[in-house]
Amino acid sequence: MKPGEELFPKDENGKLIGDLVDLCHMWEALEKCKDAGLTKSIGVSNFNHKQLEKILNKPGLKYKPVCNQVECHPYLNQSKLLDFCKSHDIVLVAYGALGSQRVKEWVNLSLPVLLEDPVLSAIAKKHKQTPALVALRYQIQRGVVVLAKSYNKKRIKENIQVFDFELTPEDMKAIDGLNRNIRYYEFLIGVGHPEYPFSEEY
Repeated sequence: MKPGEELFPKDENGKLIGDLVDLCHMWEALEKCKDAGLTKSIGVSNFNHKQLEKILNKPGLKYKPVCNQVECHPYLNQSKLLDFCKSHDIVLVAYGALGSQRVKEWVNLSLPVLLEDPVLSAIAKKHKQTPALVALRYQIQRGVVVLAKSYNKKRIKENIQVFDFELTPEDMKAIDGLNRNIRYYEFLIGVGHPEYPFSEEY
């Protein structure tokens, strides 16, 4: 986006003011940060497979992305992107792993609430767990790193119990079947930017 004080700079029509930054030049700057000892590792967020390929195929690449942080949950399981990342030893990091907070500025409130899904609820009941823990455990068993945001001490403690049980192959298959390609965080103000990542299938 256009550099300056505003996080999301917009023109008089409310359209985001984009800035054309070459992803490969950006990556070279991050590589310099790593070489300077300013960071242990470098990764990306919200990159689709074509954007990742752009970095991976960059002439003179010194370090490939360690991770790609994307929205990922049973309604958007990102299986193709996950397979792509695994094939290049890139860790997929999930945000929105429990669906989303119902904040109208960010999320389409007409979308279904993930944690009320009957399949998740049935699997949770079977394992004597919560639907949230089932959704988190699903990611862990797929080799996805999960970011579960909470300000609630009770829920934070509960989330740690994700290591106390295991989903069966049948459970995993049932949760895989929930995928609807529902994206809670579409970042619609970014549509039209040449690097808007969500126009690709994965």
